[in-house]
Amino acid sequence: MPSTKRKIINDPVYGFITINHPLIFDIIAHPYYQRLRRIHQMAMAHLVYPGAVHTRLHHSLGAYHLMCQAVTELRNKGVEITPEEDVAVKAAILLHDIGHGPFSHALENRLAPGIHHETLSLGIMHQLNENLEGRLSLAIDIFTGKYHKPFLHQLISGQLDMDRMDYLTRDSFFTGVSEGVIGYDRILKMLLVHNDELMIEEKGIYSVEKFLIARRQMYWQVYLHKTVLSAEKMLKKIIERARKIYRKDDPYILTHSALDYFLGGDFDGVINADSMERFCSLDDADVTFAIKRWSKHPDVALSTLSTNLLNRKLLKCTIQAEAFDQATLTKHTLDVCARLGITEEEASYLVFTGEAANTTYNLVAEHINIYFKSGDVKNISQVDNALIHQTLSTPVKKFYFCTLAS
Repeated sequence: MPSTKRKIINDPVYGFITINHPLIFDIIAHPYYQRLRRIHQMAMAHLVYPGAVHTRLHHSLGAYHLMCQAVTELRNKGVEITPEEDVAVKAAILLHDIGHGPFSHALENRLAPGIHHETLSLGIMHQLNENLEGRLSLAIDIFTGKYHKPFLHQLISGQLDMDRMDYLTRDSFFTGVSEGVIGYDRILKMLLVHNDELMIEEKGIYSVEKFLIARRQMYWQVYLHKTVLSAEKMLKKIIERARKIYRKDDPYILTHSALDYFLGGDFDGVINADSMERFCSLDDADVTFAIKRWSKHPDVALSTLSTNLLNRKLLKCTIQAEAFDQATLTKHTLDVCARLGITEEEASYLVFTGEAANTTYNLVAEHINIYFKSGDVKNISQVDNALIHQTLSTPVKKFYFCTLAS
């Protein structure tokens, strides 16, 4: 039976968020969840958009709030959602990003190579489930898509899930980028369930198109902005270089935190109780402290990257539609070698190229189904004059080139 205990949280985006179930209270109180307060949602984007300092905890609570609204809306339309399913789907969305490490996506696969944050999220959920005496079992089934009501999983992970709806709304709010504003309230009102699948009412087509357009614009204007890209690539290169030169007898590289375990070769690529405990002890503060420490390291590549990132002297980043030629890469590499007195291998951490790609709506792998009054169901890309089919399903690929500024 739900407790009469109730708490409201004042969120700058949505106003008051209500917490009123013992399981939700227990999740929020757990140290693994509280750690999300210390992880930036948008990694290094605050170096370009100073307001973008919100955390994974803010996003998690926001997604939870939207889930509460979505469940209420579906119930009002006659969809059967039991009290157990209600709290389970809310618990699942609250925990959907619990496996993110320091600086979120910027260090994905860098600290624990080969381990995706969703794998870590699921592992942490299983650990929490033991601590909470099995009360997360249904939430885990919904999170993994094993539950017999697919629409509950789609609310957590899908083209129109509460995760995407919150991060677009929240990231737009904190960056001040109006292109990311979406009509999340209208989309929620247009949700329905047909044959146990989540769909959108016919009247919501244009709101969904606006949602997809906003997502694309936020990627190129914010998430893949060339200066944000530069800062986050520098962060990655710092971790890569630290791992490359790491020696346990080097006092300048040691951080005396769990970073030593993940950088020094002790981590064998297997997530178990011990490695998970160490991973969950890490947050942005550990990496920031390490970067400050490494800024004094005798290794020129590591100290240069660390010092410059701390002082926002970012690598010069150029983005274009075609791949950069080898001659350009070689010229800048040799220039940095001469300026800093380092080898070409060392300079490769300061001069590099790569590609960034984004597909807003994958016609093969992703589906937003529209339910028409006639009873027909169509993928949004099949609707007459569909903007999705014409434009948003086309992948966009751009090439970047980063080099040490003169």
